[in-house]
Amino acid sequence: MRTFMTLCASALVLAACDTTGLDLDMRDLGQGFDTTSALQPVTAPKPQPDARGVISYPSYQVAVARRGDTPADVAGRIGMTADELARYNGIPADAVLNEGEVLALPRRVPEGAALPATGGVDIATLAGDAINRASPSAAPAAGTISTQVGEEPVRHKVEAGETTYSIARLYGVSAKSIGDWNGLGPDLSVRQGQYLLIPVVVAQPANPETETSTTQPGEGSPTPTPPSASEPLPDEDTVPLATETAEAPGVPESPDLGADATAAASNSARMSLPVQGSIVRDFRKGKNDGIDISASSGANVSAAAAGTVAAITEDTDQVPILVLRHEGGLLTVYANVDNLKVQKGQSVSRGQAIATVRASDNPYLHFEVRDGVEAVDPSDYLK
Repeated sequence: MRTFMTLCASALVLAACDTTGLDLDMRDLGQGFDTTSALQPVTAPKPQPDARGVISYPSYQVAVARRGDTPADVAGRIGMTADELARYNGIPADAVLNEGEVLALPRRVPEGAALPATGGVDIATLAGDAINRASPSAAPAAGTISTQVGEEPVRHKVEAGETTYSIARLYGVSAKSIGDWNGLGPDLSVRQGQYLLIPVVVAQPANPETETSTTQPGEGSPTPTPPSASEPLPDEDTVPLATETAEAPGVPESPDLGADATAAASNSARMSLPVQGSIVRDFRKGKNDGIDISASSGANVSAAAAGTVAAITEDTDQVPILVLRHEGGLLTVYANVDNLKVQKGQSVSRGQAIATVRASDNPYLHFEVRDGVEAVDPSDYLK
């Protein structure tokens, strides 16, 4: 009877306590004997925010707190009221946040400046993160945005009774990775109404040591004929190296580029003009980090040099921006385009059509050349 009363009293004490940070699964007990972490899948590194602390995905945005931040501090940096941000995340506006803690945004905030009235594009703001990703050796530039690419993480809203461990089991990831991605404290506690980014699982190559072989004895690779075989091996039909004709590796055919792009591809300069037309706005460091080329709507935009599609992002009007990587650490940027003809990671040849000029009252192509992330005058490469 005394034991029963003791258990009841313990249950009442637990019921009266705030269990927000309590591990109801008791997974943290006996961690010295827990080997389940070895079975957890590998997750991608946590996404990096822009200079304001914003991480942007197609479906949502979140803000990442700095050391000592409150929701009011974060709201001030991203142009949102403190009450709006705090209420959406279910916390007081003056609550002290963990460093790296994630706050969900109730509405999208601008990811870059709007197009200037002169028609130029501030690529450093609109596509800065894409340029940084295209040039991994360069340090991130201040003031750039972070429009993430790849798989979009699930954004989970914590319900009553959930813990980091139960959420980790729900999505098949480790509790530690959830803590790392969301700036949780050492106890990995979460609160009801909190938004969490669920780490993206990285596909791992199969481990032949852990796979079960279904090959039966005697099956598999054929046994080579031993040297002592009764019949000699057939004579090899060889061709002397000097007389052998080597065929050049096949080059994929480029699509029909039209007369304009064909003329650009024949240019003997280091780079060819990506679209035929007159330059209506010259390069001015810090004011226009490229050139604007007048062109007809729908005109083919071609790659200025052979390279690889390093990044594809969008400006605030969802107009595509292309970034190509070339030899020597050079990048080229193509903005105010439409009808993309290439994909991220695709190799392109000089003069190959990659997009078309976006239709507008005054159609033009904005074109940049960057040495790493440093904007340089495209005219030096087009001469």
